[in-house]
Amino acid sequence: MKLEVKTFDNAASGDIELSESVFGMPARADILHRVVTWQLEKRRATARGARERSDVARTGKKLGNQKGGGVARHGNRAAPQFTGGGKAHGPRVRDFDPGLNKKIRRLGLATALSVKAAEGKLMIVENLTLGEAKTKTLIARLAGLGITSGLFIDGDAVDQHFGLACANLHKIDALPAIGANVYDILNHDTLVLTRAAVASLEARVNG
Repeated sequence: MKLEVKTFDNAASGDIELSESVFGMPARADILHRVVTWQLEKRRATARGARERSDVARTGKKLGNQKGGGVARHGNRAAPQFTGGGKAHGPRVRDFDPGLNKKIRRLGLATALSVKAAEGKLMIVENLTLGEAKTKTLIARLAGLGITSGLFIDGDAVDQHFGLACANLHKIDALPAIGANVYDILNHDTLVLTRAAVASLEARVNG
């Protein structure tokens, strides 16, 4: 698969050959769903559990006589109705740490990249070099490229000026190649890769 490469000023800069095993995979909604679900569950912290009756250290001595006291016949201070007692039917500890093997994760990444390529929403640029960390300058560049919602993926590290300039722009995000993931790719209209990012992603998926 061959795609045109542009500069960040929207000028032609040659072509690039993309691997079919990374950018030409068939769309698999089931794979994308599995990977996105795995990603979102990995974000969740362990749910806190409440101390129930058996977890509270209180006396088990009977409070009074069985009869004749004129009050309820309580037998344990850990009962839920007492202050300091255990919680009745409280929340249990839940750990959201699902597993997903690397083969499915790699397939999910390749599928997400292929979906963007098939939709015509994949753009390749030489680099993300921005002369100054000015949001106004970046907005002008994005307007020239026709991007209002885009994920920019660079090589080993994102250009410092670009990262600062896009920090407060809605729906404009930048990641190094190692941080590329299915959820963020699908959550933006346009995917913009540098030449270095293409090489890193192909090595990551095929590795």
